[in-house]
Amino acid sequence: MYNNIFMYLERPSLYKQSEVNFWNDEHISKHMLTAHLNPDYEGASRKLRFIEQSVKWIQETAPPSEYPQLLDIGCGPGLYTERFCKAGYRVTGLDFSKRSIEYANSSANQQDLDITYIYQDYLKMDYNNVFDLATFIYCDYGALSNENRALILQKLYHSLKSGGKLLLDVFSMVTYDAFEELNTWKVHENGGFWSAEKYLSLNAQYKYSDNVTLEQTSVITDNKIKEYCIWNCCFTPETLTKEVHGAGFKKLEVFSDVTGKPYRKDSPTIAVFLEK
Repeated sequence: MYNNIFMYLERPSLYKQSEVNFWNDEHISKHMLTAHLNPDYEGASRKLRFIEQSVKWIQETAPPSEYPQLLDIGCGPGLYTERFCKAGYRVTGLDFSKRSIEYANSSANQQDLDITYIYQDYLKMDYNNVFDLATFIYCDYGALSNENRALILQKLYHSLKSGGKLLLDVFSMVTYDAFEELNTWKVHENGGFWSAEKYLSLNAQYKYSDNVTLEQTSVITDNKIKEYCIWNCCFTPETLTKEVHGAGFKKLEVFSDVTGKPYRKDSPTIAVFLEK
């Protein structure tokens, strides 16, 4: 096995996929859910205060009286969806983490919230003229390859009614420029995020052309090696506008983030409200 370690020290090809779906790994998904639910940790989800500001702005910008049917893809354990429901939307949440969806369903039932949760890869969703508003946030869009970004925009476009709106955000060139290439390793004697047993992690960060970054973690235990790749494509308002217009969206409003802050060139993120 260890003869193969050197291949994990090489720069991966662009958009190489993780060997394991870590969203549904029994150990990793448990840690991911804990991170989601920590109101002061910005990793799996944004901090609770930001989420509440975001929902308030979304409610003001696309009120449920005008945009009642809302789709939140990549909904996780329901941090946004519950607040959307309480704000008056009829909410559908979709996510590919079985543990997160199970938690979200349980939480909604306990609070008597009427939210529809679906466990599904959002690249395989198939809606047509169903929703008035869709949210795809925390920069999930930029984690997809060029091909899959085109696919999800197409699916989101078809899921919306005429005049429906889509809110999404991405990392900006400020984030790309600040991203540093590196290679480190660490022994985790008592296990950690990636494995319950002792493991060695090889951690690498790479920058690619077309404003793409990679955070790669190779996890080595006594009997196996697993590789996890987290990609991000960073954008300017111009490059993002070109992509979304190519999918058919007409109107576009640009902000610094999904709390509606006015766009600034020094913002690490870019948010756009689109209209079908």
